[in-house]
Amino acid sequence: MGLGHQFLRHIERTKVLLHLVDCSGLNGRDAAQDFNQINNELEKYSDKLMQKKQIVVATKMDIMQDDTNLKALEKLAKEKGFPFFQISSATGSGLEELMQYLAGVIKELPPENIFDIEDNKVYTLEEEDEIGFTVEKVKDNEFYVSGPKVEKLMGRVNIADTESFAYLQTMLKKLGIEEELKRQGVKEGDTIRILDWHFEYYN
Repeated sequence: MGLGHQFLRHIERTKVLLHLVDCSGLNGRDAAQDFNQINNELEKYSDKLMQKKQIVVATKMDIMQDDTNLKALEKLAKEKGFPFFQISSATGSGLEELMQYLAGVIKELPPENIFDIEDNKVYTLEEEDEIGFTVEKVKDNEFYVSGPKVEKLMGRVNIADTESFAYLQTMLKKLGIEEELKRQGVKEGDTIRILDWHFEYYN
């Protein structure tokens, strides 16, 4: 299963590639192999992506069964010269250290244009539309947000840029999406999907 062309177009606009890799061992996957597969796809799509700053983050440390995946991923990250962090979204362990490091990295990097390839238009963060949406609960802990203008909004933002991502969060709240998620029973740690993007919900 590939990353998808639209997703790869999105991450071309980012300043930093932050890899969140499940190291719990609960899904039976090989964390280092998954990381290599993702990078192979990035490299095939664009040399530009491989030139971006990459940070590797081992997730779900609170429910890790054994450290086999963790050690293998950490070794791979060190071999490639990528910063390596361990976090737990559930307990908050390691998040402050990661956020502080990421904020410092982003501050030092030059700005990226938020550019829409389809219509050759550069969007500003001040632009606002009246945007409709639908929220579908696809699993007990997963929600899918859709709608043409919501998807267009995702195309306007640079997820790795702090101000741009803050604008996205503001717009999702302003549109009433958070209110609808709460109405449908969203809980902290649930997954919110928009296009190929996945977010963990926090109140």
